[in-house]
Amino acid sequence: MKWEGGRRGGGIEDRRGVGGGAVAGGGIGALVLAGVLYFVFGIDPQTTQQVAGHLGGLGQAGSQEGRMGTPADDAGQFVDVIGTNINDVWAQKLEGYRPPVTTLYEQGTQTGCGYGQAAMGPFYCPADQKVYLDLGFWQDLQRLGGSGADFAKAYVIAHEYGHHVQRLIGATEQVQRAQQNARSQAEGNRYSVALELQADCFAGMWARNAGLVSNGEVTVTDSDLAEGMKTAAAIGDDALQGRGGGRVSPESFTHGSSQERMQWLQRGYQTGDPASCDTFANL
Repeated sequence: MKWEGGRRGGGIEDRRGVGGGAVAGGGIGALVLAGVLYFVFGIDPQTTQQVAGHLGGLGQAGSQEGRMGTPADDAGQFVDVIGTNINDVWAQKLEGYRPPVTTLYEQGTQTGCGYGQAAMGPFYCPADQKVYLDLGFWQDLQRLGGSGADFAKAYVIAHEYGHHVQRLIGATEQVQRAQQNARSQAEGNRYSVALELQADCFAGMWARNAGLVSNGEVTVTDSDLAEGMKTAAAIGDDALQGRGGGRVSPESFTHGSSQERMQWLQRGYQTGDPASCDTFANL
């Protein structure tokens, strides 16, 4: 994936080294694989307040500020370039688009949705409209069988920006209402899956348009997409449940199967059109 010459927007809040307080545990271990992995690639936006309650013993919701701008290190600059390019694509695709802030942190940090931990994976908080990312997740992703390629990392970021778009267009709120009226947990989970798969499709849509908005300075090739597909397969609900040693239970899926995640990522990439990402049509 080509990205080094891409535009840097400076919309990164860097909390690394600021200190977010003590957190319980660390890394992706057996316990995380058994449970927390359902948050990989982001907390479902409709459940962030519930998650915040579960994390109440770890810290209190509140403000915690970092340095705003473009980080000096390569990893931070990568996040800035990719996030800026995603914003440039959505500015063309969605009237009135407002960029989120991407917050880099280590281990744990305060968010508008409660206390966030690195073990939860990257996530989007609709309450403060920020994407939270601990860069150590790239190693965790590879341990899960995902790719270490740049596009696999960019896919993570674009997926979370997709959740931000869903908040802007009202999809998140609609899913919340549908889940409140659901007759069962399994029915409610289907709306969560549709939301996550749409974010995957939005990530593919961004990838198709990345070069168009950057004069070719940020480009994604078919071989790059293959690395993203490998990652999508690794973090499907069926793959994660199987890795955790439990029974594969489709009714408990919250993010979609490996096949579904690959399918919608590829669909967004093939069409380059957010209108093709209607994952709710058959619900």
